[in-house]
Amino acid sequence: MAHAKLESKWGYVSHGGILRYPEEQPFPVKEYDAHYDHIFEMMEELEAKGEILIHRITEEHKPIQVFTRTGRIKTIPTNKLWHHKSCGQCGNIPGYPASVFWFMNKFGLDYLNEPHQTSCTAWNYHGSGTSNPVALAAVWLRNMHQAWKTGYYPLIHCGTSFGSYKETREQLIMNKELRDAVKPILKKLGRLTEDGRIVIPQEVVHYSEWVHAMRYHIKDLYEKEGKAKGIDVSNVRVAIHNACHTYKMIADDYPYDPEVYNGQRPAASAAVVKALGAQVVDYSTWYDCCGFGFRHILTEREFTRSMAIQRKLRVIAEEVKADLIVTHDTGCTTTFEKNQWIGKAHGMYHPVAVMSDVMFAALACGAHPFKIIQLYWNCSHYEPLLEKMGITNWRELKKEWEDTVKYISELEKAGKYDQLMEFFKEYDLYEPYSRTSTGKPKASATANMPLFKS
Repeated sequence: MAHAKLESKWGYVSHGGILRYPEEQPFPVKEYDAHYDHIFEMMEELEAKGEILIHRITEEHKPIQVFTRTGRIKTIPTNKLWHHKSCGQCGNIPGYPASVFWFMNKFGLDYLNEPHQTSCTAWNYHGSGTSNPVALAAVWLRNMHQAWKTGYYPLIHCGTSFGSYKETREQLIMNKELRDAVKPILKKLGRLTEDGRIVIPQEVVHYSEWVHAMRYHIKDLYEKEGKAKGIDVSNVRVAIHNACHTYKMIADDYPYDPEVYNGQRPAASAAVVKALGAQVVDYSTWYDCCGFGFRHILTEREFTRSMAIQRKLRVIAEEVKADLIVTHDTGCTTTFEKNQWIGKAHGMYHPVAVMSDVMFAALACGAHPFKIIQLYWNCSHYEPLLEKMGITNWRELKKEWEDTVKYISELEKAGKYDQLMEFFKEYDLYEPYSRTSTGKPKASATANMPLFKS
């Protein structure tokens, strides 16, 4: 880049327009050298040479601008999104993606719940060492091509996928040998453009960045619908855990904001909690890993357990007496959840509710605790949190959900799929139908697919 000094980069715009800085510092910037900036200018050069196609964020995506820790403007698409879902969320925390879809339906946004997505394979990368850069790049580019082909912009649900994809993009842009190695694979898969280029998105975007960008819309929904149900989060004490794979992997590419510790800590999650009016409480081990680590959970499980219980759960419960730990990644949420009952079995029980930022936000805005947030999957002690939020009828809501499950099961066993589809059109669930804030049913792009017949 032309601007080596901090003072000279403010107001800078790259030739192709995808690297931009504001006219003035949004907050005190300590990282004088922006290690990631060159990637964007190299992407523009590679596109000009015909090697890659940049999947650009346009006005159709209703973009909102946020800042990274270097002050760079990161563009977050909020509409017409292709959902790259998380293996662990769908398998262990279904209320997590459900809450994302619920918000998008409430706001009347267009999205595609992609049925033809593959895993990111980061589990191999972190857990076993059996993967390699070519395989990781091929899988990522295959998924990004699929998103581009559908006309929707990719939104990554999993923090590990997000971090892995950021690293993979940097490797691809910096390394011609890797680009040359992956192209024959993509050609066999039919995953190049017609003129033989690989598709790379302008920004790699995590769902928590979408929540961060949409926080004032979420606040408005809370004021309008959450409070109307008697929900009040003003007395809820929230400890934020930022996921290592979102803000420590390619650290220059994650939101920071003057409203959150004056831009000196990651902003996503904390900013939406503050916007809702809950209390963000600081604690001494905020920077520590949850213990999951991805490799740790597979090969050194006792390290995971001791880290989660001793360095995080105990400190959060005793030091700041939090009502809730808010996370924004699959592994962190699972680790804090499961290690509470593991700790209990060993006389080290530190009970505190655990939810992702989008689950807590949806709960505050009036989403059903069991139909949408699906708290029956949680093994942490969430009931006191519901009571404190004013959701004192949670027992009746749970019974309502249990009765609904029985009804769905009866329809499915009877093979009454048409009746089941009609039921879901009126049922406040995230997929394939949900009500918007206007009360009208909202159908996603996959609504007409035979999802219940597979």
